[in-house]
Amino acid sequence: MTVMVILFFMKKILAKIILKIIGWKVVLQGDVNNLDRCILVVAPHTDNSEYILGNLAYWTLGKKLKVIIKDAHTKAWYGAIVKGIGGIGIDRSQKNDLVNFVANEFKKDDFSLVITPEGTRSWVPKWRKGFYNMALAAKVPIVLAGGDYKRKTINLGYKIPYEKLETHTFEEIMEEIQNFYIEHDITPKHPENWNPQIY
Repeated sequence: MTVMVILFFMKKILAKIILKIIGWKVVLQGDVNNLDRCILVVAPHTDNSEYILGNLAYWTLGKKLKVIIKDAHTKAWYGAIVKGIGGIGIDRSQKNDLVNFVANEFKKDDFSLVITPEGTRSWVPKWRKGFYNMALAAKVPIVLAGGDYKRKTINLGYKIPYEKLETHTFEEIMEEIQNFYIEHDITPKHPENWNPQIY
């Protein structure tokens, strides 16, 4: 058994133990394989603890989760750790074409890329459109996720296929996403910072 395989199982067991201790559970809305290759839209985004919960959920399911961060973190002395938990460094001081950057990352590997379309933990009137453009450019589906702090559930797996992104308007896709979060009544840690009217 290789070191990577051992680490994989250790992470899986550790994540399950931690979630059980803190009283959270993973609730799948769709096939677990929806998480293999997608833009993972996480909302509501009102607290940094959502990323920790999301990582734990992915570890329990044995799936690969990545997030775009400042490259200062991936180049620092602790950079190997940051990369190990899914950090993809990007130099934000330069004019990067983030959409094409993401599309190229998907050419290298299969993973879920975390995107928080609100762009901040504060209340916003509308979502940013970047996640939608990334999914189109990378030719991957959008999968929805959210941490419900009222029920202590990590909800993930609802898939909007790439083919649907091609054949439906942006407004139709946004309405479907908005309806998902309204229907599931996902309660964020700081409800006052969440605007369910996303477009």
